[in-house]
Amino acid sequence: MRRLAALNRQLALHLRHISPRFLPFADAASEQLPLGQLLRLALFQCSVGMCLVLLTGTLNRVMIVEMGVAAWLVSLMVSLPILFAPLRAFIGFRSDTHRSAIGWRRVPYLWFGTMMQVGGLEFMPFALIVLSGDAQGPAFVGPAAAALSFLMVGAGLHTTQTAGLALAADLSSEEKQPRVVALLYVMLLAGMVISALIFSWALADFSQLQLIRVVQGAALATMILNCVSLWKQERKNAHHKDHVGKLGFRVAWRNFVSKPGASRFLWATGLGTAAFNMQDILLEPYGAEVLSLPVSQTTALSAFTASGMLIAFGLAARALNKGQQALKLAAAGAVLGVFAFAAVIFAGPLQSPDLFRIGASLIGFGGGFFAVGTLITAMNLEQGP
Repeated sequence: MRRLAALNRQLALHLRHISPRFLPFADAASEQLPLGQLLRLALFQCSVGMCLVLLTGTLNRVMIVEMGVAAWLVSLMVSLPILFAPLRAFIGFRSDTHRSAIGWRRVPYLWFGTMMQVGGLEFMPFALIVLSGDAQGPAFVGPAAAALSFLMVGAGLHTTQTAGLALAADLSSEEKQPRVVALLYVMLLAGMVISALIFSWALADFSQLQLIRVVQGAALATMILNCVSLWKQERKNAHHKDHVGKLGFRVAWRNFVSKPGASRFLWATGLGTAAFNMQDILLEPYGAEVLSLPVSQTTALSAFTASGMLIAFGLAARALNKGQQALKLAAAGAVLGVFAFAAVIFAGPLQSPDLFRIGASLIGFGGGFFAVGTLITAMNLEQGP
């Protein structure tokens, strides 16, 4: 405990001597949330990014190509974590109004989300082996076990991310919150890039045993990162339960969607997000089946996509500072997405892995513009009358 606190202070001291030019998010820190503490809190986003790469960038390709599982069944399994995403609004509302006996609102959700995430990852490789038919027993056991493991990981990472973002908003001052949220999403993409490169290296010589090691290593890394992230972040407030409002979730949701243009905006955001995320299930198997890329190279595609998003975030920040409208950025991202998917489609007939990688990068680039534009619009909508 003391070593962790000393490490946190030491990190803050070292960061203080670095020029602000090399710390683009240094202004996200505040007196109540120093940069060292903020960077430590952001580690939960690295674990979420790692799980996203594993689910959508590695396991779906492995199940279809190496394990011979039907593509429709793999698509169903990979979609299970996404099905939990709409419940994030309810999770955030519950953590806002949680009546804790000891004054914690976010930590219980962070902890139980981490437990679901780790438990699903520990159980997942063995469930996938049963799913592939490399075991004896009733036919329904494999799909049921794999579905349970994917659902556990999805529920865990969505719970962890929702509570973690809410905790960051609680700890930061109101004027710093947009920069804090931006830093946390950059850490998510950084976690995706780093983990994609590590998984690509670790699975260069693919085997089922190596896959088990990688997935369980990810479970251990998730536990370590999340525990370090939430350690001593939220202060206890035993009187918080006395000040929790009585407003129900349905009433709060009705108040939000009744704002002018809110329903139309939510439909557009949902359809656009679905369009960019549909490639998660097909991109890696496409590279394997059509372009004959090995596991290591298809896993590295997640790094290309995340890098494109990082570049888009930086350019979007400059454009917004110059007065560009957020919705125009979202529209530009959607148009770029059309060219990105066209590049992926034509990479097959042309047998061009490089064009395929360019398309994957452009998907991240367009998705980054779309995400920033819709996120800023949603924040302005919430703050509006």
